[in-house]
Amino acid sequence: MKENYCLQAALVCLSMLWHSQAFALERRSHLRPSFHGHHEKGKEGQVLQRSKRGWVWNQFFVIEEYTGPDPVLVGRLHSDIDSGDGNIKYILSGEGAGTIFVIDDKSGNIHATKTLDREERAQYTLMAQAVDRDTNRPLEPPSEFIVKVQDINDNPPEFLHETYHANVPERSNVGTSVIQVTASDADDPTYGNSAKLVYSILEGQPYFSVEAQTGIIRTALPNMDREAKEEYHVVIQAKDMGGHMGGLSGTTKVTITLTDVNDNPPKFPQSVYQMSVSEAAVPGEEVGRVKAKDPDIGENGLVTYNIVDGDGMELFEITTDYETQEGVVKLKKPVDFETKRAYSLKVEAANVHIDPKFISNGPFKDTVTVKIAVEDADEPPMFLAPSYIHEVQENAAAGTVVGRVHAKDADAANSPIRYSIDRHTDLDRFFTINPEDGFIKTTKPLDREETPWLNISVFAAEIHNRHQEAKVPVAIRVLDVNDNAPKFAAPYEGFICESDQTKPLSNQPIVTISADDKDDTANGPRFIFSLPPEIIHNPNFTVRDNRDNTAGVYARRGGFSRQKQDLYLLPIVISDGGIPPMSSTNTLTIKVCGCDVNGALLSCNAEAYILNAGLSTGALIAILACIVILLVIVVLFVTLRRQKKEPLIVFEEEDVRENIITYDDEGGGEEDTEAFDIATLQNPDGINGFIPRKDIKPEYQYMPRPGLRPAPNSVDVDDFINTRIQEADNDPTAPPYDSIQIYGYEGRGSVAGSLSTLESATTDSDLDYDYLQNWGPRFKKLADLYGSKDTFDDDS
Repeated sequence: MKENYCLQAALVCLSMLWHSQAFALERRSHLRPSFHGHHEKGKEGQVLQRSKRGWVWNQFFVIEEYTGPDPVLVGRLHSDIDSGDGNIKYILSGEGAGTIFVIDDKSGNIHATKTLDREERAQYTLMAQAVDRDTNRPLEPPSEFIVKVQDINDNPPEFLHETYHANVPERSNVGTSVIQVTASDADDPTYGNSAKLVYSILEGQPYFSVEAQTGIIRTALPNMDREAKEEYHVVIQAKDMGGHMGGLSGTTKVTITLTDVNDNPPKFPQSVYQMSVSEAAVPGEEVGRVKAKDPDIGENGLVTYNIVDGDGMELFEITTDYETQEGVVKLKKPVDFETKRAYSLKVEAANVHIDPKFISNGPFKDTVTVKIAVEDADEPPMFLAPSYIHEVQENAAAGTVVGRVHAKDADAANSPIRYSIDRHTDLDRFFTINPEDGFIKTTKPLDREETPWLNISVFAAEIHNRHQEAKVPVAIRVLDVNDNAPKFAAPYEGFICESDQTKPLSNQPIVTISADDKDDTANGPRFIFSLPPEIIHNPNFTVRDNRDNTAGVYARRGGFSRQKQDLYLLPIVISDGGIPPMSSTNTLTIKVCGCDVNGALLSCNAEAYILNAGLSTGALIAILACIVILLVIVVLFVTLRRQKKEPLIVFEEEDVRENIITYDDEGGGEEDTEAFDIATLQNPDGINGFIPRKDIKPEYQYMPRPGLRPAPNSVDVDDFINTRIQEADNDPTAPPYDSIQIYGYEGRGSVAGSLSTLESATTDSDLDYDYLQNWGPRFKKLADLYGSKDTFDDDS
């Protein structure tokens, strides 16, 4: 590295020397006196002479980063009219003039006094002019020129990022593009090779390579396996000067991660799994777990499990736990130790997602054998049937056998069984069971019409282990016997119109009746209807059986009259078809009613003929309502007449002076001049006479004294009030316009206490009135009055 810097310094010196000589030669060859006369007439006939500038240039060059002890010579300005006698003065202006660039005003030499950096500023624009030293008169027009900073290779290449991260699939082909890195050089790309970059790889071989011109990183080895190594660290170098010796360089780090592909099949770590399950296990219970390992990750490592063979395929099942990637073997159906004690399964594990590119790597699945042993358990007894149905005749005597339930112990011990009835299902205790053999018997006669079916539950428990028990439902059907006679299906009632003897009989039945039997259909219909034998020849009515479990009642004669008999009771015998048959006698009520010409019923009451001459029910109700209304009106009238108005009486013991007058207005104190009118105290009504008191009768007339007149508004209020008080005291007939109200008591519990000054004038008060200072301006006078008094007492 030191050798590179020494070589670079030597090149800079040689370049500066060559440029200085070239500039001097160029300036000497062009800046020679070349003024040519040219005459031109002015407006006043004066001949003006315009001289042509004899010095020509456009740009100078200076090397950047010069660190010599003396200022570097940029160039020299020289005019053709400069004879070397020192009369010409050269002036430099523009960018950096006087600070970066200085000129010798005699010789025209321009020097750079500071180190220049092309990367900061590539060129400077200056203005040169030759003037007379004594008069500062311009001898030539000013001329603009450019000083360009000549680039050297002083900036190393820099990458856009200090570190890069890239991904590439594992097992990618050689030359697969991974990422492109880019570096930049601040040097002038148009001058030399200072900015010409070449990329190379310093670390990461032989796995990766980089293109020298583009910076594209590519894979260099085939079949890189993520499972073997997942992450690689690569160092890339960018070097200027086309990569030649002496060039500057920069580096960056690239972290390359191999992404996963499904290139590995799942594999079971063992060939056989041993499991066990209790015969008491219920379906759905977990038996065990198997797991096939797949080094792939993500969806490439997903595995699903299936049972493909074995003698336990019907009893067991397997599901996939995708969180742990395990196969969960579960019980599908109950197993029995006494029936079979071991099962074998063949479980297959396969990838869910298969990449066709790697199908040649082999089948992406694996199989394993799972052996399951059934463990013996103390099982509860087992009934021979899942449920039982028994029958018993109703009304059977207590102790009649209904049926039997049977259970056995499936264990090898074959423990004895004890039976019992669940009394929650037999609250009325209709049945009992033999605890040893399971025979069920009745405890009382049963009635099918009340309960046709009875459902109970029977327990079977091992004698040596009562906790091991089984339960079975038993349904008992109560068989019907013909123990209920048929009855009318409804409370029937017949009606017949009264008529004369000459009117022909109607063929329509008076009423059609049917029967109902609580017994079963086998002991119920068909029903037979008839009249009792003693009235089989009833002269009024007869019964005709319709042979469809109904019968019609007909009249045998006409001429029924309500005045003679308005009600008939007809007994009817109903028999069922049971064995033996049951029968009952039911009474049918037949009423004689009045009908219109069309046979429609009008009235069935015997009193109808008696009430024809009187009033109807509606008329009686209307009359009664009118009477009630009149009574209500009379009662209201009498009540209003008895009411009297109470007179407003002023009792003599009432004292007007004790009346309390409430004003909701709060006065403003002595400062309020508009709160009251003094004229109200002057008693304007009594100016021309006196007003007699209204509460008492005066004994004599009191004439007002002529000297007592209403005082003008300007009179002293104290004198006026005293005069009025004296007048009122001496006049017993004057109304009490002025009265003294006592407010000495503010009530118990008052926080403020009493504000009255009437009592305080005659008694000594020890109250502290300092709080009046906090009550605002309206109590200022009162606060000052009591405060000054306290102050006076304190002073005294």
